[in-house]
Amino acid sequence: MSKQLYWLSDSEWARIEPYLPRGRRGAHRVDDRRVISGIVHMLRLGARWRDCPKEYGPYTTIYNRFNRWSRQGLWFEIFEALTGSTGIIATVAIDSTHIKAHRSAAGGKGGPSNRRSAAHAAGGRRKSML
Repeated sequence: MSKQLYWLSDSEWARIEPYLPRGRRGAHRVDDRRVISGIVHMLRLGARWRDCPKEYGPYTTIYNRFNRWSRQGLWFEIFEALTGSTGIIATVAIDSTHIKAHRSAAGGKGGPSNRRSAAHAAGGRRKSML
């Protein structure tokens, strides 16, 4: 079974390359095109970062770059360059209302029941066959 990997095309790369950070101090950055392709691939799949294919490089690099650029707001610019839209459609509100319930609120007592039925305990006739 072959993997369906995603790679940025030359035209896509030309559109997003001007938005990438330049002149940063520190260690030399690994290939941006490979890492961004890996990020887009993982976002399309919706899989765990740990499951990122080895062809994109270490999953920690893929995740760290996504996380760092997310905090900087860089992905809005990149997605707009790729798709023509930032992906923000409307304002969303999330309701976090919750109700506390006691642990026995489900109604049943836990564990197996060894009690006899009321009819059987009263000496009544059994309603089922053995």
